[in-house]
Amino acid sequence: MVLLPGFVDCHTHICFAGSRSRDYAMRIAGKSYLDIARAGGGIWDSVTKTRAATDTELMENVVARANRHLQEGVTTMEVKSGYGLDLASELKMLRAIRTADQYTPAEFVTTCLAAHIRPKDFDADEKAYLHWILHDLLPVLKEEHLTERVDIFVEETAFSVAAARPFLQAAKAMGFMLTVHADQFTSGGSALAVEVGALSADHLEASNAEDIRRLAVSDTVAVVLPGASMGLGMPYAPARKLLDAGASVAIASDWNPGSAPMGDLLMQAAVMSAAERLSAAEVFAALTFRAAKALGISSNAADLQAYPCADYREILYHQGKLKPSFVWKKARASDF
Repeated sequence: MVLLPGFVDCHTHICFAGSRSRDYAMRIAGKSYLDIARAGGGIWDSVTKTRAATDTELMENVVARANRHLQEGVTTMEVKSGYGLDLASELKMLRAIRTADQYTPAEFVTTCLAAHIRPKDFDADEKAYLHWILHDLLPVLKEEHLTERVDIFVEETAFSVAAARPFLQAAKAMGFMLTVHADQFTSGGSALAVEVGALSADHLEASNAEDIRRLAVSDTVAVVLPGASMGLGMPYAPARKLLDAGASVAIASDWNPGSAPMGDLLMQAAVMSAAERLSAAEVFAALTFRAAKALGISSNAADLQAYPCADYREILYHQGKLKPSFVWKKARASDF
């Protein structure tokens, strides 16, 4: 068998309720993002369903998805809020993630993504909403020790660079570590991530040559999300160019109900590696210690997985179909 470290998935949204299969069917039939949103789909659809879910339902959803991830060799995973977008619902999500941690061997790193979009029921502009997060939500997260990380979606359909900059600076001053949803459809977010010293800039499908250069000379990890490219039918992030420039590149699943519902980290990484010409060493580094760096943690030497093959090259060769036979979290075997 081939023994590897446990994988680290440094970007997921696995705390959610409901399905967005209708969105997906509309997308592959040719409908645009705006068409889907006007029909009641998009992120707001997941917000509505997650708000309606009970604490127990959300917790059980997280446990089920985390255990599937664990079975596929992912021993540590980041989990975001961001489908609540009001005080009660964001706290419900983050508390559910904390409770779920007691019912699975998997290890969670929790992130507050209340700055996902400005909610439809918030009757003010983006700056006022971000002010609300800073002054009404983040102090409660500190008090309850629910998370040490803050994320924001910097995009034309979410939050502008001008509004995100003071928000991130203020969150950092409060003691939160930062990450940014950056350059998914338009450039600008990754430059801001580097400027504010974020641990990572995630997505990067629209990163240009100057964005790549900035990331390469910074300590910000470039996190690429092939699952989102597959789900949206978009080009992959320029992982080869990022690596050639000297950037630290991690690969994450972006497991979420809308753009990346599959959640199979190894399969996504294997397929992207063929498209972007990533070596086996680059892929396994991107799934382990570089992903850990994006979360501000150290890789756990007692997290291991064993594959039923004699040559490590078989793992990517089978493009995700070869799964581990055994997984150990903190040196304890997981029983599947």
